[in-house]
Amino acid sequence: MHDQELFQRLRAALRSDGPLELLAIASSLVEVTDPRSKDPFAPGEQQTSLVELVESLVGTPYAETTAALTAVRHLVPDDVMAARIGRELAVRHHPMPDWLAALGHARLEPDVWLMTHSLGDGDDYLLGLTLPSGHALSALVYVDHNLGTVVKDAFIVPELLEDLVLAVGKLADDPDQSLTRTDPATARAVIEAAIGAGSRVYPPLTSDTWPMCRPLVEWMVRMLPAGAVAPRRKEWSQQEIATIAEDFFASPFGAPVDRDDERDLLGSVLWFGTSYATGDPWRWSPVTVELILTHWFPHKVIDEPSYLAKLPSLLRAWIRYCHDRNGIRADLTAETLAAVDRYEPQYQVLIRGDHQKVMAGLGEALLAADRLEQLSDEEIHIEYIADEVGGVDALMALDVDQLPDEQFDWTGIPDEVHPVVQGILDACDACADARLDVEHRTAMRRFLARAARGDPKLFRRKASPARGAAAVAWVVATANRTVGSHRSGVTGADLLAHFGISGSVSDRARSLLRAAGIDLSLTYGSLRLGDPSLLVSRRRRELVDDRDRTLSR
Repeated sequence: MHDQELFQRLRAALRSDGPLELLAIASSLVEVTDPRSKDPFAPGEQQTSLVELVESLVGTPYAETTAALTAVRHLVPDDVMAARIGRELAVRHHPMPDWLAALGHARLEPDVWLMTHSLGDGDDYLLGLTLPSGHALSALVYVDHNLGTVVKDAFIVPELLEDLVLAVGKLADDPDQSLTRTDPATARAVIEAAIGAGSRVYPPLTSDTWPMCRPLVEWMVRMLPAGAVAPRRKEWSQQEIATIAEDFFASPFGAPVDRDDERDLLGSVLWFGTSYATGDPWRWSPVTVELILTHWFPHKVIDEPSYLAKLPSLLRAWIRYCHDRNGIRADLTAETLAAVDRYEPQYQVLIRGDHQKVMAGLGEALLAADRLEQLSDEEIHIEYIADEVGGVDALMALDVDQLPDEQFDWTGIPDEVHPVVQGILDACDACADARLDVEHRTAMRRFLARAARGDPKLFRRKASPARGAAAVAWVVATANRTVGSHRSGVTGADLLAHFGISGSVSDRARSLLRAAGIDLSLTYGSLRLGDPSLLVSRRRRELVDDRDRTLSR
């Protein structure tokens, strides 16, 4: 981010009515210096350090940098760095808002709330604090268990904790969810462990607000009592896993599918259930089904399609057994089984697709030798970045030409949705002119046209054009690492603010991605579109450089 733009944002934040805007900027500044944000596959990539950030703020003695330093001092966990900042602030005399001057006296609310669901995909932790000025901040931290108990998302709102709890409680009017107080020390242990585990996930987990709000969340979490230990994932013995399988095949659910192939397949399902996902082999939800059918099984289990094709039928029997064992409501069982129906066609295509060719192609490209029994780190990375452009062949042939300045293609879009699409288009174009560039405008136009052709019903709803445009812009900018990346220095919240949107647009974005025919399994964890025509030249250049660097090892 340019210094002038940063100064303007800091100045505007100082004039705002509350603390969140300035604290969010400070949090994003600290985050982009965090070594946890560094790409492990780009060891030569330069990243601004916290020392460099602080020295740059110290070297420009203005009210705006004094405000930034004051906030950063509290957000950094390094006592030595905090003391260095404190010495600098002691010789500065710029008037600061009362809330900022008293930031060190923030009082954490004694209660921490936990929202859980019977299917166990993840938990929401709610905590809040109050400043001496009376301003309140509350955080919602989502811990995802399908990825191994990691913080997948979080956001901060300028509300009292009790108000956030009431709002969440109304939205979560679901008999399968519970919202209760939880032990604050245990909450701290779980959140800190989940942040640590999430920081080691590759590709990084990103959203409109995460991980840019991570320093702010961690500051709040550090105020919770210490001393508790986060629950550990159970280590399953082979005997325990064998007993689980035998109990299933002896049940009325498993007996009809008790055949050799199904027994072998269940072994892989239990491998997934005990070593991946939630770590509980009996917990199954629509999300878990999506993961195993569209990602895990097609990539982890290599065998003949005729054998792999038997998995969905086995999975239906296994889900019925698990839900019966856990006392899950029939409606939730029906939803989970419907997910098998929804993702089976994609799964059947994947197991008959190019995966074997991809494996062979990777072996040729990377090793020029006999095929290895196991993928190396380089192979895994090539396969992952290839997902951004539609496969290894597309990655190898990727160009770095600029996207052309092209008009919106109305072909195939029904006339009755033209007014809604036009409203979204106009807002996207205005955003490109104000915050992005011509290439992003073309990518947004292409993505919007694909979504409108793919599911016109989505544009017949009475929804805000601004929110629709914000979702389009967020998808394109996030996929291109223009926002939400430690390299960009611009958060998703910054982009959404252009549209006057302060909340999340993730749900709207997911609907658009589905309408555009983009594989949603590519969006789990980090947004990838699988189409180079939606990537600007800068992002394609990054992928080409990444590809060449990896292949040269």
